[in-house]
Amino acid sequence: MSIIVFPAIDLKGGQVVRLAEGDMDRATVYGENPAEQARIFADQGADHLHVVDLDGAFAGQSVNGGAVEAIVAAFPGKVQLGGGIRDRGAIDRWLSIGVERVVIGTAALENPDLVREAARDLPGRIVVAVDARDGKVATRGWAEVSEVSVVDLANRFQDAGVAALLFTDVGRDGLLRGCNVHATLDLARRTTIPVIASGGVADLGDILALARHFTDGIEGVITGRALYDGRLDLREALEVARA
Repeated sequence: MSIIVFPAIDLKGGQVVRLAEGDMDRATVYGENPAEQARIFADQGADHLHVVDLDGAFAGQSVNGGAVEAIVAAFPGKVQLGGGIRDRGAIDRWLSIGVERVVIGTAALENPDLVREAARDLPGRIVVAVDARDGKVATRGWAEVSEVSVVDLANRFQDAGVAALLFTDVGRDGLLRGCNVHATLDLARRTTIPVIASGGVADLGDILALARHFTDGIEGVITGRALYDGRLDLREALEVARA
């Protein structure tokens, strides 16, 4: 077994972008054709893809739906989608068009029963986003910070049957400072739910450091800017992860 490398496609105004620390005013545009970017990642060997509707995360509902559908149609592997998914109708709609797993963040904190019911009815399809600023859970596109700790939120879903926890260190996201392996590993060891690392992946060293801890409960890693900036070769990352 190996960890999963999820190349990321973040959508803002229909474009492929990366943000710095989740700040919508600090967006770098990397492409005008999200579906083509999905095909590029597939050609490089990716069989999983992480997609975020950034506008949707702030609006609380789908904004880049057309781009998401085009990505799903273009990518032959499994697509994981987050951003503004806050009710059962949205969950069911995305799964019905071919999304493999949906990521729920704000609603996991504000409406935990939604997550529990969806995880019960849709085993293996629900991921909870645990987005952290200084150890506290950030919501609503990371614009607000709660008083709930990362571990406390994770423990609320310990027996709910969620597929994974997506842990993002918001303070590192999009900055290429290196993934917070220590915090990711700490969370993985304090829950029985598999953990996906995100935020700050800089190079192959981060992939290797996380891959070494597969047996500790780290399921995968999401990488975006490092790929787009050429600091990380996706084929190499996939080789390291599988080795």
